[in-house]
Amino acid sequence: MISKNVLLLFLFFTSFIFAQKTEYNSNTISDSLKENANAVIRLNQIDIIIATQRSMTVKTKRIVTVLNEKGLSAIDAVESYDKRTTVSNIEATVFDASGKEIKKIKKRDFRDQSAVDGGTLFSDNRFLFLDYTPIQYPFTVVYDSEVETSTTAFIPQWFPLTNYFLSVEKSVLNVTYPPDLGFKKMEFNFGDFKIKKTVDTATQLSYTATHILAQKSEDYSPVFNTIFPKVMMGLELFHLEGVDGNAKTWKEFGKWYSDKILAGTADLSEETKAKIKALVGNEKDPIAKARIVYKYVQEKVRYISIQVGIGGWKPMLASDVDRLGYGDCKALTNYTKALLNAVDVPSYYTILYGDRKKTDIMSDFVSMQGNHIILSIPNETKYTWLECTSQDDPFGYQGTFTDDRNVLIIKPEGGEIIRTKIYDDRGNTQMDKGSYTLNANGDFSGKIAIVSEGSQYSQKAPIENLQPTEKEAHYKEYWDNINTLKINKTTFVNDKEKIRLTENLEIGAVNYGTITNGKMMFAVNAFNQYTGNVKRIRNRKTPMEIQRGYLDTDEIEVVLPSEFMIEFLPNNFELNTKFGEYKTEIIKKEGNNLIYKRSLFIKKGLYSNKEYDEYRLFMEQISKNDNAKIILTKKQ
Repeated sequence: MISKNVLLLFLFFTSFIFAQKTEYNSNTISDSLKENANAVIRLNQIDIIIATQRSMTVKTKRIVTVLNEKGLSAIDAVESYDKRTTVSNIEATVFDASGKEIKKIKKRDFRDQSAVDGGTLFSDNRFLFLDYTPIQYPFTVVYDSEVETSTTAFIPQWFPLTNYFLSVEKSVLNVTYPPDLGFKKMEFNFGDFKIKKTVDTATQLSYTATHILAQKSEDYSPVFNTIFPKVMMGLELFHLEGVDGNAKTWKEFGKWYSDKILAGTADLSEETKAKIKALVGNEKDPIAKARIVYKYVQEKVRYISIQVGIGGWKPMLASDVDRLGYGDCKALTNYTKALLNAVDVPSYYTILYGDRKKTDIMSDFVSMQGNHIILSIPNETKYTWLECTSQDDPFGYQGTFTDDRNVLIIKPEGGEIIRTKIYDDRGNTQMDKGSYTLNANGDFSGKIAIVSEGSQYSQKAPIENLQPTEKEAHYKEYWDNINTLKINKTTFVNDKEKIRLTENLEIGAVNYGTITNGKMMFAVNAFNQYTGNVKRIRNRKTPMEIQRGYLDTDEIEVVLPSEFMIEFLPNNFELNTKFGEYKTEIIKKEGNNLIYKRSLFIKKGLYSNKEYDEYRLFMEQISKNDNAKIILTKKQ
């Protein structure tokens, strides 16, 4: 007979085993967390242990239930390592929907890959990542890692929520640190989320976030990390690239970076110095000299992609770039800087966040930030900015990857926060001038010159280098309002002095004008119709941001078929709102000719979520009027 104690012990272990099996059961996730979610973070715990100025360990435990294919990226089982950073532990276990273990993945089973191909100097920069192909959904991954590094200048930021369509059961941050290193933190956007600061002492910091519902991605939302919660952290006494640092201000930080990180990286051979001096010749103007040097760099070296921080923070030697002919953004910027030094042109290594969506260096939080490097050249009271990774960008042009954001300039005397070039809304132009003719069958033939400047140049310039089939696909998408479109001829004039791209095109189409019962109908605006759709979003949560304004102007001559007469012309139309201005005008000329004029001006700005519907209606009115039809009647 089984004793009562043995029975209780048996029941305890049975319950324990059962709990182990069902802990990762997908059915236990609340419906509210599944709503709008591609994945659910069951637990994301990050333990950061800063032992000394030269020693930091980051332990991660992440339990993720992936609900569908779109949620795979939420697993995020990847760590980078180099000569100063070691992945001491990395492993994962996969469970099926019922919580049954499917697979255990040890460190040896993770893919080990170079951070960059084709660059021998980056051979120590590598990734370990989980390469797992699921056989069914949902499934759960339990991921554990431990990373040890001597770099303490960059403490990982904490994001309780890391993406849209992702919900969070629980996210925990624990940080321990010595009291004498000047640990600091800054919290952002906590207000609408369940986040508790559980510990905040001279040596410890802890947060817990719970039950964060999946957020839908809403069109025209600001940058993700400017509206959702995060914690930035840093040390006043830190270590980077084998060097101790001490900085309380940007000035101190920049001075240290210049003296300790960049020092000794800009040496060039006497042969290279002589070559660049001969190339510059007797030119005295520093900007003119810089233009010559920039062209030389664009023609000599190629860019290899390796993100700042993964390949270290110290640029490779300028002499190595000169010899090998390649480098990442740090290396190519430093190389250009060294060449300019050789011809007595001062320039500054500049740290920023490179992204199509503008992201600032946080100017009131002194710490290692940024993911990209460019070069700044003092030019009287302003700066000329150089994107040294591009073999195509015009000299001094800042495209949408680096424009209008706070950056950190590293000067010998110290760091300084400066804003990069701001393109005026009315300077971001597209000017269309052309003509088209309709014949008696409604067939269309037209010529147009599209001239783009400002930030619109950045968007259009890559078209010139597309393959013929890619160009055709681009224009067929651009003119999706013209059925049976045929591209007959394309030529480009890329004026890099004036930073202006002109696209010259000749196009045709059959049956652009629809003929029924002796009447022909067609949209007068053939070349620049707004055919987009601003989605209706009920109960919008996020603010609305238009990051870049622009001005489109069109002047098109329309030659009508002589066999028809005008029955109906759309009225001239005008809109003026807080978001911008829109105007169309049709002018009758001699014979059967018309002039169609259109202008659309959109203002950049940050608007409340409640103003989104007003903007949607504004764009709907533009779309409707852009499709306004002319009706012709066949002459008797």
